Amino acid sequence: MKSYKITLLPGDGIGPEITNVTQKILDLVSRKFGFEIKFKEMPFGGSAIDSVGNPFPDKTLQECKNSDAVLLAAIGDPKYDELPREKRPETGLLNLRSSLELFANIRPVKIIPSLTKASSLKEEFVKNVDLVVVRELTSGIYFGEPKGSIKTEKGERAFNTMTYTSEEIKRIAEIAFKLAKQRNQKVCSVDKANVLDVSQLWREETILVSNKYKEIELTHQYVDNAAMQLVRNPSQFDVILTGNLFGDILSDIAAMLTGSIGMLPSASLTTNGPGVFEPVHGSAPDIAGKDIANPIAMLLSAAMMLKIAFNETQAANHLENAINEILNEGYRTSDLMSNQTTKQVGCSQMGELVAEKLK
Repeated sequence: MKSYKITLLPGDGIGPEITNVTQKILDLVSRKFGFEIKFKEMPFGGSAIDSVGNPFPDKTLQECKNSDAVLLAAIGDPKYDELPREKRPETGLLNLRSSLELFANIRPVKIIPSLTKASSLKEEFVKNVDLVVVRELTSGIYFGEPKGSIKTEKGERAFNTMTYTSEEIKRIAEIAFKLAKQRNQKVCSVDKANVLDVSQLWREETILVSNKYKEIELTHQYVDNAAMQLVRNPSQFDVILTGNLFGDILSDIAAMLTGSIGMLPSASLTTNGPGVFEPVHGSAPDIAGKDIANPIAMLLSAAMMLKIAFNETQAANHLENAINEILNEGYRTSDLMSNQTTKQVGCSQMGELVAEKLK
């Protein structure tokens, strides 16, 4: 029997709740399709700060490296905001990405027909949306040097550096073009080349990569226009290629096209080694422990993991179909409620409903 090792990082806020649901669902799916999953839960984020004083302990890193995939829920809580930057949960997340060299973040945004009315945009604008944001994840302004703050005659001066090398741009562009080749053969590269030198290099290198993919239509948009176009006409996009900062913002805008950020999965991948699969949403500490969180984004992240990391496509499709059936029957967590005909359920009950469909 095939066996896969998953490191679980429940993290903070609603993380443990949605992790619990997802682990149970994966146990069901693995038994049904004849493979085994071995889970190892490790501290990460705020929970790790509380237990060992470090958001990303060395033992957690080693377990991640020794696994076939990492399944991360969410990290963060305002109570850690007063800690030094290096001790905060978000720093642990950045260190996870850099330590595992997770340079490619893949965020699919596809409208589920039964949820078109849940979107904040009119149904006719979102019903055909099916796009993927390909975000560079280990460089750009989040990792660039120098960074910090200094004292000046005019007071404190803080600074960060946006930086990309040709090779960093080429390798993420390759991911985008290969993905577009499997989809609708369109790549829109998003930058700010009219202002930023680093974006000029981004555009030049992306064009060079595109020369190897003559069948792929390459277009360019400035980031401010791209944000507007995602709201004005989102169905124009197939694959959006962009850097770390712009991708962070645009993927959250794209998430809301679906009606809730609680619906979107993501995969962070490297050339060699385990990928990290996680929902796009945050830890939502204000609703933690209330059993009202939406577990679907993490369930769909698990489905991405089954496909990408394990090549268990049949199992992944079965899970996705079960989720679609539940939504078609009108079941919703509170973030998705749109009218009185839908039936509101909590986090654990949503998991139970999906589980019934999987049996």
